[in-house]
This record gives sequence, C-alpha cells and structure tokens, in this order.
Amino acid sequence: MFQKILIANRGEIALRILRAAKELGIKTVAVHSTADADAMHVRLADESVCIGPPPSRESYLNVHQIVAACEITGADAIHPGYGFLSENAKFADILDAHNITFIGPSAEHIRVMGDKIEAKKTVKRLGIPVVPGSDGAVNDENEAKRIAADIGYPVLIKASAGGGGRGMKVARNEAGLAEALSTARAEAGAAFGDDAVYIEKYLEKPRHIEVQVMGDGAGRAVHLGERDCSLQRRHQKVWEEANSPALNAEQRNRIGDTVAKAMADLGYSGAGTIEFLYENGEFYFIEMNTRLQVEHPVTEAITGIDLVHEQIRVASGGGLSVRQEDIRFSGHAIECRINAEDPRTFVPSPGTITHFHTPGGLGIRVDSAVYSGYRIPPYYDSLIGKLIVHGRNRVECMMRLRRALDEFVVDGINTTLPLFRDLVGNLDIANGDYDIHWLENYLSKAD
Repeated sequence: MFQKILIANRGEIALRILRAAKELGIKTVAVHSTADADAMHVRLADESVCIGPPPSRESYLNVHQIVAACEITGADAIHPGYGFLSENAKFADILDAHNITFIGPSAEHIRVMGDKIEAKKTVKRLGIPVVPGSDGAVNDENEAKRIAADIGYPVLIKASAGGGGRGMKVARNEAGLAEALSTARAEAGAAFGDDAVYIEKYLEKPRHIEVQVMGDGAGRAVHLGERDCSLQRRHQKVWEEANSPALNAEQRNRIGDTVAKAMADLGYSGAGTIEFLYENGEFYFIEMNTRLQVEHPVTEAITGIDLVHEQIRVASGGGLSVRQEDIRFSGHAIECRINAEDPRTFVPSPGTITHFHTPGGLGIRVDSAVYSGYRIPPYYDSLIGKLIVHGRNRVECMMRLRRALDEFVVDGINTTLPLFRDLVGNLDIANGDYDIHWLENYLSKAD
C-alpha cells in the first residue's frame, strides 16, 4: 500500500480522495493555487504545497510543479480526481518516468479512449455495441454525404478529440450537412487543436446510460451497475441516478456483463465508465471516461463499495476486493449537482458564502468542500457540492430528496438549488420519463 498520496485536484473531489486515503491510513499531500489557500482539503491534509497562481494552466495543470511537489514531500502516488490532468496520457507517462504511481489506468488506455475514433474501433472489436457511423475521420464533404446516405438522416458530426458538446453539430438532411461539417471542424480545431471529425447516426430521443467498471489490470474486471445521466444541459450532466428507471434487470445484467468482459479482455486497470446512448432497447457506445466520475457516489450508495478505495487498492497492486458475484444492488440513489450559478440563466456566481447548512438524516450524503465564510473563486468549475440521496426504492428516494432539498441552505451566492426543487415536483421526473433533450426543452418553456 502507498505511504503518501498527493491529490492533484481541488474542491469536493480533493476532499473525497483525502477522506478515502485517511481511512486507509495513508498520508496525504494537498496541492493548491494561491486562490485555494483556505480550501478545506488544504486545511485537512497532512501536508500542503502551493503550486502557482489562480489560472489552472499555471497551477493545477502545471505538471512540473506537481511532480516537484511529489519529490519535495516524498509522495509515492498521485490521485488526479476528475478533470484537470485525470485523462492526460502524457502526465501518466511523466509520472512513470519519475517512479510515481498514477492512480488510474495505463497511459496507453487513456490515449486510446481519449481519441473518439480509436475508442470506437477498440470497443467494437471488444464486442461493445456502437452507434452506426463512419469508421474513422471524415475527410471531405462527398465522403460525408455517402456515409450519411448509408446510415440515414439525421446525423451527428462530432469532434474526434472533443467533449462537452464542442465540435458537435446535427445535420437533418443533405442540405444542412456541409454547414454542419464546416462548423464542427472549426469548433474542434479552435477548442482542441485538432479539427478531425466523424459521423454518427443521430438518435432522436435517447437516454444517457453509463456503466461503471473496475479492472485489476491483469485480466479481471467487474461492473457495478449503470447510472442514468439523461438530465443534461448543453451536454453537461445535472442529475444522475442509479439504477436507471428505464432498464430492467435483464438489460442491466446484459450490458454490464458485456462491458466487464470487454474491460477484462483489454486488461484495463482501475475505475472507468462506458457511456451509451440507449433507445428502443438498444445500447450504443459514445465514449469511455478513464477516470472517476463526478456521479460516482450514486454507485457507491447502491453497492456499498467505496470506488476510491478500490482505485487505490488496484493501483498499489492489491487487485480488486470484490468479485462480480459479490456485488449486490440495493435500493435507488439520486445525485443533484449543486453549482454556484443563477438557476435560470446559469451564469456563474462566485462570491462569499455567508451561510451554509447541509441536510441530514437517513440516506443523505453531501459531498462538498465549501463552508460558511468560504469565498468561491471565479477561476474554476462552478460545482460547489453534490447532494446524494438513497432510498429503498425510487419513490422513497424522491420523497427523501424533496425533503433534503428543502433543508439545504446556501446564502450569499446564487445556486442551482431552486432548479432541483422544481424538478423533484415534476410529473415526468417522478415517473422517470425523460431523455437527453428533456431538460433543455423544459428550460426553454420556462423562459
């Protein structure tokens, strides 16, 4: 087991990792920018190192400073959390060269799954169902027309190196294809430095279903069920739940077993998430995230398995602590992402939190690193906390969520709490009847 872990992140995920490490008896090192000197994880870590000024590129993305912090403190491993350097293959390579363990998959697997085209080819070879579309990058308009005619309109143009909805355009007919192709390329080049795009069949009303996997890197992998992340705004997840209200046990086991076998065959190590679009009983691969997900707590709630413990255990050479037959799903869990944003315009709302009170009681978990008097800096992601609620079934979970949202108090800034109070009372949400377009449509009608 590791002696000391450096946490290369900030906010609630840094605190989440710190707690897991402490439970395992491992010392922790917090790195931080000057803007985060008073952050909770900095206060609670055994050691802390300032790695630069507020801009991420000069601090949390500054590989040289992070490696130097490891050498100064004697940390023998780094947990990257999510975002920042968590899916940076070059960073994993550099750590390996310095004999520092990267708590995550191999650089090779990060590279393959970070390239949307290579990822699609790889999972298809491993038996995971994919969305019909081009086998690789589309090089010109004529090729795009041939592929689109073959799979049928509407089609989706997507950036090969992208994410978060950038470099993604829909063409509903041949007349709109050229413009969609040109716009997607321009956005991809500007955002990622790579204008390669590919084409997929556009699904009209799919759900976003993702499967959590853990691999030991030696040919064994397990799945921990699925999460439904269909409530999204601008391709960013807002509300996640496990298990999905759209799936039955047979569907859940079928896609879970398919994914676990594929990851075992790949020799995948650590936590990963295979994301699908799901429509009319069929799953279509869209991407793999080779890291811990923001929404991992809902999986922990229904399985009782600490995913960060498993990540650390696997990275240290201890292997998985569970077999597939050991994993049982209990009840239902929902996570709401609480952002420091205006609940209608979603404009970020940095500032000082004057009062912060979290809900409690059976089945309630709040992952947050803020506190009364904490000043939210304007430089980073607006996520300030996650409310996770667990119940014996979805009905109980929704009732508990409604009560927890009423108890949650954040004063001094705007937050998205009012949005969730609206959603929890909506009939479609109560019935689990929504798709990836539902929230955007709901918000547009509210305006």
